[in-house]
Amino acid sequence: MDTIKIAVIGVGNIGSAHARHIADGKVSGLKLAALCDTNPKRRELLEQEYPGIPVYCNHKELLESQKTEAVIVATPHYFHPIIAVDSFEAGQHVLIEKPAGVYTSMVCKMNEAAKRSGKIFGIMFNQRTDPLFIKAREIVKSGQLGSLKRLVWIVTNWYRTQAYYDSGAWRATWNGEGGGVLINQAPHNLDLWQWIFGMPKRLRAFCSVGKYHHIAVEDDATIYAEYENGAVSTFITTTGEAPGTNRLEISGDLGKLVLEDGKLHWWKLSVPERQFCFTSKEDFYQPSLEKKEYVMPAPEEHHVILKNFADAILNHAPLLAPGEEGINSLSLSNAAYLSTWTDDWVEFPFDEKKFQEELEKRCQTEQIAVKTDIEKERFLEHYQERWNVRW
Repeated sequence: MDTIKIAVIGVGNIGSAHARHIADGKVSGLKLAALCDTNPKRRELLEQEYPGIPVYCNHKELLESQKTEAVIVATPHYFHPIIAVDSFEAGQHVLIEKPAGVYTSMVCKMNEAAKRSGKIFGIMFNQRTDPLFIKAREIVKSGQLGSLKRLVWIVTNWYRTQAYYDSGAWRATWNGEGGGVLINQAPHNLDLWQWIFGMPKRLRAFCSVGKYHHIAVEDDATIYAEYENGAVSTFITTTGEAPGTNRLEISGDLGKLVLEDGKLHWWKLSVPERQFCFTSKEDFYQPSLEKKEYVMPAPEEHHVILKNFADAILNHAPLLAPGEEGINSLSLSNAAYLSTWTDDWVEFPFDEKKFQEELEKRCQTEQIAVKTDIEKERFLEHYQERWNVRW
């Protein structure tokens, strides 16, 4: 077997991009064999756009057809683990869009189902393919930065207008998305944070609901986290600043990394800072250092994850973004929400039951605004912005 028959479940903005690229033969090893969407108007358009490819009204109907060997789940967030579990039980390999889900307890069940099935399970953490993030992780994990001290990530270039939030009825709602910027735009950054720097022991967060938009979820968030070794992290994100900033700074006992504007700068100290601090006889001196700069071409990230998913199925290649790891970034956003709601520190592992109770309160009291659903009318347009590196 040299080709995997794959379906796209949820053919909205990003789902339509995946379907188009696979159908056009741009992802070797994958053949578009089916499509699925619950929206009747969307299904009509899909039948016109993809003649000869069956279109299903729900994922269970698709799975019962047995026309595919793998699925891409690109539905609203709540359905990611539900559809993934059903797909594993039907013998399918699964690639889910980010985030892994809305709450970690359901994602745990998804991970267990994946393990039982023995099938390939991936998640679309496409920014893991960026060579600059790969290089940063290599430096940190190899110990070349020494004992870690601090991570600061200011990622405020996720700017969105009110028209964006009004473009789909599910957007910017607790019932539809399960959150705001932390669960929609920033999962990639949260994933890279823990992928490079590791998971903290506790955090304190401040998430502001509707600070810059008429929405029911947060569009501005600041997270402060602490680690077992005394290291700290600060993560700042919003959809309400223009122009935005995307700057990741990581400090250790042997130097500093800065990723910004598509470049990685590495300052390497000649001796560990802690050693220099207590042995130097000078009061204002610093350790000598050398500086390196890395500029690497950005990959076609989504294509790389799709191709890697196919290679994992066909050739047993290791996954760049295993689906089971999606729970880590979701744990960070869940804990950030819980910290904001309880106005307190949250320790890991956090109280999943308490989180679900607090989320349910917001879902029950949420006022759902009438939206235009422009998204449903424009979904077949090329959505190239989603395929760009976010610097």
